[in-house]
Amino acid sequence: MFVPPGFSSRSITTRYGRMVYYTPEGQPWEEPNRPEAKETLVFLHGFGGGSSAYEWSKVYPAFAADYRVLAPDLIGWGRSDHPVRDYCVDDYIAIITEFLEQTCDGLTTVIASALTAAFTVRAAIKRPDLFKSLIITTLAGLAEFGQDYRLGGFAQFAQFVSLPILSQLLYNTGVANSFGIRSFLEQRQFAQPERVSSEIVEAYLQSAQQENAEYAALAFVRGDLCFDLSQYISQLTVPTAIIWGKNSQFTGPDIGRRLMAINPQVIQIFYQLDDVRFTPYLELPGVTIGLIRKFLPQLNTSAASDANVSTLPAE
Repeated sequence: MFVPPGFSSRSITTRYGRMVYYTPEGQPWEEPNRPEAKETLVFLHGFGGGSSAYEWSKVYPAFAADYRVLAPDLIGWGRSDHPVRDYCVDDYIAIITEFLEQTCDGLTTVIASALTAAFTVRAAIKRPDLFKSLIITTLAGLAEFGQDYRLGGFAQFAQFVSLPILSQLLYNTGVANSFGIRSFLEQRQFAQPERVSSEIVEAYLQSAQQENAEYAALAFVRGDLCFDLSQYISQLTVPTAIIWGKNSQFTGPDIGRRLMAINPQVIQIFYQLDDVRFTPYLELPGVTIGLIRKFLPQLNTSAASDANVSTLPAE
């Protein structure tokens, strides 16, 4: 796997198995004469054939000097365990919650992508005591407002991968090889195909070829992990900013604006980023870093205000 300089891997044991995460250790990030504890930022990757913490690896090193950075491979992806199971929505809500419980002290800012961002919102609704703020990209449970992607152009494909033998064949021939990965990235995930480097393809390929990697990936493709986030978003209380790729397929920016309109007091920032699709952090990492740096203090000010209000004595 590709790990940025100055970062190393650690792991925790969850009820689902071993979960690997990446964090800065040693030079150039550790400063012996800086004893104060750093605030934690957690970066959570999205879902797709070969997804892993690599997706944020062009972004999270920019925060390592000032923050304690954690970037896990979620269970079923990357170098974490790949249990043979029928993955469901509740699994990933629990996985995110358990990771925060084991690795973070106090309220934590989580930066997450796409379907994982939707799971993170659900986790923040259930356990607001774990979250300081959220910065999320292309937030979608992929079934918002009755627009389930399985009912569109992917309906036949999703039905096809429900057949065990055919789904395994599809994964091996269409996902777990460099041609299939590059084709998907260029045609579906990136707005500009020339941004897909050989390193990106190889990182996705290494993750996709892990033993039993197909179980989580096919659960995603079948739609087993989809849900309508609009039914939950009004319950969110954690200050949130959304970055949305203008050219995202299946989940355009209008969905994000409708979600924000349900809970505008909490979803305080919506920024549409042009010329990207699902993964702005891979397509335009420098711009993504700049937006996160801009939004962090705005959300933290709001989080501090909320905390002060909650601790005021009752009259």
